[in-house]
Amino acid sequence: MASASSSAPVLGHGVAPLRAGQGSSFLLRRLHSLSGIVPVGAFLFEHILISNSTAISGPDAYARQVSFLANLPLVFFLELFGIWLPILFHALYGFYIWYRGDGNTVAYPWTGNWMYTAQRWTGGVAFLYIVWHTYTMRFTGIDLHDAPVRSFGKVQAEVHNPWLLAFYIVGLICASWHFAYGVWLFSAKWGIVSGDKAQKRLLRLCLAFFVLLSVVGLASLYTFRERFQDMPGPSGNIANTRGVAPEAGGAH
Repeated sequence: MASASSSAPVLGHGVAPLRAGQGSSFLLRRLHSLSGIVPVGAFLFEHILISNSTAISGPDAYARQVSFLANLPLVFFLELFGIWLPILFHALYGFYIWYRGDGNTVAYPWTGNWMYTAQRWTGGVAFLYIVWHTYTMRFTGIDLHDAPVRSFGKVQAEVHNPWLLAFYIVGLICASWHFAYGVWLFSAKWGIVSGDKAQKRLLRLCLAFFVLLSVVGLASLYTFRERFQDMPGPSGNIANTRGVAPEAGGAH
């Protein structure tokens, strides 16, 4: 998410705002900060709180949601320009900022260096998690867009591997933290919320948002791992709009 400029003034309280007059670096920082909220943050919000949460209601509900997303108009271009390219830019430029050490941790006096460090590390882990999750769900085995009725079973098979389950848990928590704390950084850096007291109140709300994202995400993982173990897959009442009919009795 947004990070402090090395030439930003050192403040006793709050967060230094983004400053103009720094050429392309300022523009790239603006785009990096904004992309962390829209569309990357919006994608995480939808993926965790909407799509994945439908799994709690069972395979049928989850398959309906996957089918809905797969059949959005121009879905390939929506994913390319609305998700994958923005995530790639946000991640790579974030790694560049991290490598350059441009983040001025003095600008975060009351949170301390560990907050800055946590934001960088959680961003790195979240990027690896998103890449892995996308690769395994979309480009190995069955493409869930082509067979939404098999989506629940494919994720279920992944999380039954204890190592992958641990990776999913860590990745989910890191992505939730990076987004939630990034909302606070964005609001402070862009001057949306100013003043030490207001920023502290917003931080409490963002921490509550982090807890919400984590709890819903972990509940979804628990559902994939522990619930609906005896169900072979969707019960057959899902309209498979991609032309792949559910199997009558086989596991999905």
